[in-house]
Amino acid sequence: MVLALEGMRVLEITQVMSGPFCGLLLADMGADVIKVEKPQGDDSRRMVPPMIRGESAPFMAINRNKRGISLDLKTSQGKQIFRRLAARADVLIENFRPGTMDGLGLGYDALSADNSSLIYCSISGFGQTGPYRDRGGFDLVAQAMSGLISITGNPDESAVKVGVPIADLNAGIYACYAILAAYIHRLKTGQGQRIDTSLLEASLAYTFWESAIFFATGDNPPPMGSAHRLSAPYQVFKAADGHFALGAANQANWHKLCDAIGRADLLEDPRFGTNSDRTANQAELARILETVFAGKPVDHWMAALGESGVPVGPVYNLNQVYNDPQVIARDMSVEIEHPAAGSTRVIGVPVKLSATPGRIRRPAPMLGEHTDQILAEIGLSADAIRDLRENKAVF
Repeated sequence: MVLALEGMRVLEITQVMSGPFCGLLLADMGADVIKVEKPQGDDSRRMVPPMIRGESAPFMAINRNKRGISLDLKTSQGKQIFRRLAARADVLIENFRPGTMDGLGLGYDALSADNSSLIYCSISGFGQTGPYRDRGGFDLVAQAMSGLISITGNPDESAVKVGVPIADLNAGIYACYAILAAYIHRLKTGQGQRIDTSLLEASLAYTFWESAIFFATGDNPPPMGSAHRLSAPYQVFKAADGHFALGAANQANWHKLCDAIGRADLLEDPRFGTNSDRTANQAELARILETVFAGKPVDHWMAALGESGVPVGPVYNLNQVYNDPQVIARDMSVEIEHPAAGSTRVIGVPVKLSATPGRIRRPAPMLGEHTDQILAEIGLSADAIRDLRENKAVF
């Protein structure tokens, strides 16, 4: 079956999370993504444990569907090979500090001179401009400086970050979105362009509700645990044997909830008449509902509330997630064969296209696994490749 991005050639010279995630999104939809690694490999190859038969599980998770080549860009021959690859590419993705690629002679101006239709995407900590452009960027720092940490966790407790590297991941998503927009423009005009995004902006961009409150009132929104700052009840509650998430934010679901738990009296309570009232009195409402929910196990509330049409779900760990019939039905865990690690599992493709669905076609590459194949594709002979190896320009 044809894949949506089949024919797109992507050169990915990135490490760890944001850039590799961007490349993965494109590769899942059919782009030929060539991952360029330094001789020691992507730093995530050394993020261990966990290991799967000697291979880094984090690296394998974020680099599926790619081919791999290992170049030493500190050598003149390594740079020449990279330029030849870039001259044939539609897209280049890099996530080094600003100035690093320019210092190697591989920045946008240099490479676009050879390939005017190149889409050159840079992901950095703070962006290519501004007073912080030269600072190193990490997910934790971006979460802190974007305000995310200030609104995450429970009130009156020490600061906590979001549990996943959300700044890294969102930067990868925004980069992918920008690449696709630029690719459409390129198909129309033949013109390439530079893309510049950062962990700070990608993290800040998730604060829609909180920034709206700040812009409107000047107040800094506090952390609220699992509760929602604009709707109630909309949070995690404790039952007799565990926790579950309840979303009864609109008026219809509020009525269904009160009927399902036998508390029609709450419908007459002026503190809880509208969503605004319930949000203003959220702590008292949560206390009342917790008292009710504590009397029965999670399964009871899943059945009772679910039958009433109230949005509800158990709080899962990952073992429970991957054994859930809905997750299984949506193919969100996929078995793939790795040349060294054997049969491994990866997260499935989270968007389903009816005509050109994404597909997991190959595992993450071994370090330099496709070096000879890729060099041959740009016209190098076996002797030339052997010479590059002997000169330690490729690995």
